Amino acid sequence: MAEISYRTADDCALHATVIGEGQALVLMHAGGPDHTSMLPLAERLADRHMVILPDLRGYGRSVCRDPARHTWTQYTKDVICLLDHIGLPDAVLAGAGLGSTIALRTAAAHPDRVRAAVLIGVEDIEDDESKDAEIRFLDAFAARVAADGIEAGWEPILADFPPVVGAMVRDAIPRSDPASIVAAAAIGHDRSFRSISELAGITVPTLVFPGTDPRHPTALAEEAAGTLPNGQLAMVQIGNDLQTPEDLACAIAPAIREFLRSPVRADSRSSDRPSPGPARGDR
Repeated sequence: MAEISYRTADDCALHATVIGEGQALVLMHAGGPDHTSMLPLAERLADRHMVILPDLRGYGRSVCRDPARHTWTQYTKDVICLLDHIGLPDAVLAGAGLGSTIALRTAAAHPDRVRAAVLIGVEDIEDDESKDAEIRFLDAFAARVAADGIEAGWEPILADFPPVVGAMVRDAIPRSDPASIVAAAAIGHDRSFRSISELAGITVPTLVFPGTDPRHPTALAEEAAGTLPNGQLAMVQIGNDLQTPEDLACAIAPAIREFLRSPVRADSRSSDRPSPGPARGDR
């Protein structure tokens, strides 16, 4: 296991952990946890992949207390900056919740840098009325965190999520900066996609795991898999039977391994390229 630290064009210090060797896979956590939540899954994929686990901007070690710098465009730039820093022309992008939306946005903006995408619970794509409700939801969350701390921010809402989400969030709280978490909630004021029809322009092979809670609705995942030109719906749901990150890893790793084994994902763009070594002396 190795550590990476790097700075973005807006001078934000970001951090990532790397495990394994082989084809590059950037594995992004959901909003709330940090990279540690994805370690059990990374360990099950690291025999065939160099798995890169970033602490996304605002979370864990990647502190960013400026709300104006939490936008979908900035998050996409952060992914490209990470690939450039390591020296990777492309990678598979995988993510849960927030991370799944970043994977989609990056694939839309930089299809040449994304081999394939894995979406572990697709975040809702709201109409105008639902978007207003999301803004109020995240603003209220940020206000609770600012007043009483991260645990108080999450306490009223974790019951609405699958148990694995609560386990990931609670584990990350001691490693999180409250002001950075408050700032990250400003992403609610930005818009990832205006309608699901926009996903039709994302042509990379994509595996979609359905969520089961209101913020990651099952029907949306099914519609997304049908709208993406090369979308595939996984048969495993992110539901209440999953209690821990280890449960999640056991449930979804086999499908991810099978998906990434396809020749479409191992095309000639970089299949004969050696795995990069440590990133410029900072591991």
